[in-house]
Amino acid sequence: MSQMRVATLLALLIAMVASAAEGAEGAETTLTLNAKDTGYRGIWYMNQPLQNEYRYKYSGGLGTYCAKHRPFAVYCKEVEKTFFCFGGTPDGERANKTLLHMVSYYDHRTGMVPRPTILLDKRTTDAHDNPVISVDDEGTIWIFSTSHGTGRPSYIHCSARPYDVNEFVLVRATKIEQDKQVAMTNFSYMQAWHVRDSGFAAFFTRYNYPAARTACFMTSPDGVHWSAWQRLGAIDQGHYQIGIANESKAGTALNYHPRGKGLNWRTNLYYLETLDLGRSWRAADGTDVAVPLTEPQNAALVYDYEKEGSLVYLKDIRFDGSGHPVILFLTSRGFEAGPENDPRTWHTARWTGQAWTIRTCFTSDNNYDMGSLYLETDRAWRIVAPTETGPQPYNPGGEIVMWHTTDQGATWRKIRQLTKDSPFNHTYAREPVNVHDDFYALWADGHGRRPSESSIYFCDRAGNVYRLPRVMAAEFVKPEKIN
Repeated sequence: MSQMRVATLLALLIAMVASAAEGAEGAETTLTLNAKDTGYRGIWYMNQPLQNEYRYKYSGGLGTYCAKHRPFAVYCKEVEKTFFCFGGTPDGERANKTLLHMVSYYDHRTGMVPRPTILLDKRTTDAHDNPVISVDDEGTIWIFSTSHGTGRPSYIHCSARPYDVNEFVLVRATKIEQDKQVAMTNFSYMQAWHVRDSGFAAFFTRYNYPAARTACFMTSPDGVHWSAWQRLGAIDQGHYQIGIANESKAGTALNYHPRGKGLNWRTNLYYLETLDLGRSWRAADGTDVAVPLTEPQNAALVYDYEKEGSLVYLKDIRFDGSGHPVILFLTSRGFEAGPENDPRTWHTARWTGQAWTIRTCFTSDNNYDMGSLYLETDRAWRIVAPTETGPQPYNPGGEIVMWHTTDQGATWRKIRQLTKDSPFNHTYAREPVNVHDDFYALWADGHGRRPSESSIYFCDRAGNVYRLPRVMAAEFVKPEKIN
């Protein structure tokens, strides 16, 4: 039995003992629900009301929100299933009144999905608390329940059995602080990547640490015992970041919030990577970089968008066949929804081995339009994203489009529009880890300007779209093909 599986079983035993105890932690005895829901329903969420027809800075069906949460799905060839999680909500009168962390899978052998598991009630309506998923070498499924800031606790759960979503146990995770193991109960914008034979590499955010949004990194051999938190970026008011990790390296792209402009202003593009799980950091050209970053002009700077007055919204990051990073991001003129801040321009930034090449892809109509980048070969890439105007123009999302390039992003061709004449905007298309052609992207929909129901969708590589059932009459069903 591997060291990681032993650690997982130990975490299970600890959780069972803890959940049997009442007293000061009695409230946690009902935290892990392990209940079956009647169907797939996403959370509707909004942020920052605006005094215009678009109603909010962003809003809609945000069950797979946000770009800084990664990943939402993992394909496991050992069992031919894609496991996924999303932010859900109850049916009936409690719809959109609380956020449920939901876990399920798509069975590639049968084409069916089971009734999803309700892991926990996050006791908020904030989609910033959406979960993310990872699967370790032994098939244990890990769910990281994030928090928006420090006002609510965060949780880690692992499956009681390999490749099984029916029962999860609460992990009493610890981190190293001042050379001691202390409880780890809060993290934001979690991006948890399992690295084969090494454990976990995680990018995340800590609020007011010291920057308002401090970009951080940590590792763990077993998902239970975590390293000391490493600050990567603390320039002015801080950063958003999107990271990725594999057996060779971990890398992250960041923007930053200039002091005095508020957190809605985000600009510049930075890149950092580590070849030794955080013991040292460098820029793409190999230049050593001391972390945390504290000045806007530094060796990790990819492009200075601040001098152009452009905002930068991070979407995705991947490594190509040579291990070089490719970053997908959007630029605009302001944070408010509406045509006055057009164009919202999508770009890729690719490290060639010698320099950064930044190329324009296409445009869409909201800063929070979000899609995924697929590097199929060295030159052939795809993007699945809601770039076609939807039924609520200038609100997040729209109609889902599949784009393709055969020249590393120099030119893009729209090869298929996946959704059309939808009642709601489609939002936040996410690529699974080890993506399989039959389950190529996962997303949700919802009304852009008022609370609504939200459904969960996925597509295959050919562009066929399937809606997961909101109500299930049987334990297993085949999703409905809608195009």
